[in-house]
Amino acid sequence: MLKQTTFDFLKELADNNNREWFTENKKRYDAAKQDVEVFVDKVLAELAKIDVAVADINAKQCVMRIYRDVRFSKDKSPYKKNFGIVVSPMGKGVNGPCYYLHIEPGTCFAAGGYWMPEAEHIKSIRQEIDYNTEDFKSIIEAKTFKQLFNKLDEEGKLKTAPKGYPADHPEIELLKLKSFTVSNQLDQKELLGKNAIGKVLEVWKEVYPFNQFLINAIAS
Repeated sequence: MLKQTTFDFLKELADNNNREWFTENKKRYDAAKQDVEVFVDKVLAELAKIDVAVADINAKQCVMRIYRDVRFSKDKSPYKKNFGIVVSPMGKGVNGPCYYLHIEPGTCFAAGGYWMPEAEHIKSIRQEIDYNTEDFKSIIEAKTFKQLFNKLDEEGKLKTAPKGYPADHPEIELLKLKSFTVSNQLDQKELLGKNAIGKVLEVWKEVYPFNQFLINAIAS
């Protein structure tokens, strides 16, 4: 489970997002980051029993930097208000499907899939969905999957059919997707509770076959 002090730090950081405050509270940040890393290592140990591809990955390779890249943003706040954890065989440096955990006061969730694939990858994924529709739908229409995620995220979804597919294609709504991701909201209390690891794994267990379909699509 995570510690309340980790959420307390993030809440205060959101209210005091400046370098002076962060410098004065650097030890609190270090403690919060360590708390997250300890928790993530425990989750990874269990996830490896489901997905052996992440067996050699540790939390330090997965926890994203707290520092924001403000070069192209109107928001010049120097720090993120959350801890983001990206899990893949390459840790956070992935260009493909992954597992994701978002830790932020009032906004926690576990997720997975492939966010905004590059052009060749999205072409391959659409082709795989077209060729193996039933395999894909058997994953996303499974009872537990639908209970946890309801539907795929539709951020940036195309308004018209992608190139090469007719507008009346029976799976056109799936083919219009520009990201192939799912997410499940977690109550902060769940991550503070004794079954916190189980809550994250419950989500990632259902993400696993979804990710495998996407991985196979871009590998073929």
